[in-house]
Amino acid sequence: MSNYDADVIIIGSGALGANAANQLAIAGKSVIMLEAGPVVPRWKALENYHNISAKRNWCAPYPNVPWAPSAYTDGYIQAKSDPDFDYVTSYLRVVGGTTRHWASACWRLLPNDFKLHSTYGVGRDWPISYDDLEPWYVQAEREMGVVGTGEEDQSGQGRGHYPPRSAPYPLPPEGKPYMLQRMQSKLGPLGYQVTHEPHGRASRPYDGRPACVGNNMCEPVCPIGAMYSGDVHVDKAVARGVKLLPESVAFKLEKGEKNRIVAVHYRKPDGSDHKLTAKVFIVAAHGLETPKLLLVSDVANSSDQVGRNLMDHTGMSMNFLSDEPLWTGRGSVQHGCIVNRRDEPTRAKHSAIRYSFRNLVPNVDVTPDLLKQGLMGKALEDAIRDRTSRFMNISTMSETLPSPTNRVQPNPDRKDSIGLPGLKVNYHLDDYVRGMRDQAQHDFANFIGAFNGTMLDAPTGWRNQFHIMGTVIMGNDPKNSVVNSDLRTHDHENLFLCTTGVMPSSATVNPTLTGVALSIRAARQIAKEV
Repeated sequence: MSNYDADVIIIGSGALGANAANQLAIAGKSVIMLEAGPVVPRWKALENYHNISAKRNWCAPYPNVPWAPSAYTDGYIQAKSDPDFDYVTSYLRVVGGTTRHWASACWRLLPNDFKLHSTYGVGRDWPISYDDLEPWYVQAEREMGVVGTGEEDQSGQGRGHYPPRSAPYPLPPEGKPYMLQRMQSKLGPLGYQVTHEPHGRASRPYDGRPACVGNNMCEPVCPIGAMYSGDVHVDKAVARGVKLLPESVAFKLEKGEKNRIVAVHYRKPDGSDHKLTAKVFIVAAHGLETPKLLLVSDVANSSDQVGRNLMDHTGMSMNFLSDEPLWTGRGSVQHGCIVNRRDEPTRAKHSAIRYSFRNLVPNVDVTPDLLKQGLMGKALEDAIRDRTSRFMNISTMSETLPSPTNRVQPNPDRKDSIGLPGLKVNYHLDDYVRGMRDQAQHDFANFIGAFNGTMLDAPTGWRNQFHIMGTVIMGNDPKNSVVNSDLRTHDHENLFLCTTGVMPSSATVNPTLTGVALSIRAARQIAKEV
């Protein structure tokens, strides 16, 4: 017996941390998992959603506790960005993490996404290849119950069944909603490849989850639990012996001999401080919260890259009315997208683009304008019915590059209820991202023309997509990166970072599946060492 409190302590209980905890528990290791926020039962989040008016605030159905503020807490994140762009993000601090309110897109990166600099002369290369991560993608897809088809070219470049797969998706695709059928029918002849979007909503019963029945409220909470979220693996890990400590805010990692991390200090809502020791520590917090903890602890930052290189899928969005009903809002909130621009040679000059279709019920989008027109009663009802049937939103998921000046830091001027700092974010768009505007506007015009549509708002503004990458960047060189290919920090041999913040490139797809694959891979390595 050792004098440690556990073999491994994990800070954060989201999808990445919970999957790592589950793998370590399977390997027979003792694990303690700390979570800053509370346990929130599904029924409670659902009840809260029904009772709130802010239906598009995905954080609102979850507790916004003063010792673990959410991203939408006024003043918690102080952001500086460009005059034509407001930096906004959305994440939760509850057991299960931000996947409690996500849309569950589960994409793999493409092989070229791992070698962006070698292929296109921009950005950074990963220290691993697609082939290195491919078997871990398979494992992550099985753990999460990903729905997809391996029959399409997800690169949009005529490469056949791509990217290469060593195993099929665990679940087959669901039936195509009418909107997606019309998109394929109208845009396909123009050369646009409209593909299925792999996701984590079960298309048939899987691993104790029921099949999706199309409630269309994946964001902010799946009412029946068909959609994967991090609490699935929290429950699995706890059932295997992992000790979960909710409402326990980690605020310091303590260094000891040989620069090893020897303890984590955490604070409870009543202000009391506690300490835990372990052989290995994993920080698996959100991509903004992880660098904050490292910086206030003065660890893992000999490269001065902690908190830098912040990336997101910052792009443009466009709403239009088709001349025919499309009936968005049927089924789950994400079904398909356009991938032609995902891996074109133009990546050498400007951002790659993936066009995403929003399949939400659009009543709240169309009603304010109709009310401004003075419509009431049956006239208002008829107008809402007409507009919602023809409303369409298409947005770009745009690749950004790692820049050391785009960064997150602790904000000592803004403290929460237990005295811990908030966040300062500096995030500006460079010419690489802005260079995709002409291409996006050209494509938007084609999309509207195909449906004889009417533009509702000009696609000139910029918005981010809440996908945080780069803030604790991965690489082989300790001088310009924070972790190595195993997610081990260069500075501390027993400190690992399981967060999408390790990703050296953003590509154009949601990072969660890649983060889970990396976390499972890291957990297997840790299990060999403790």
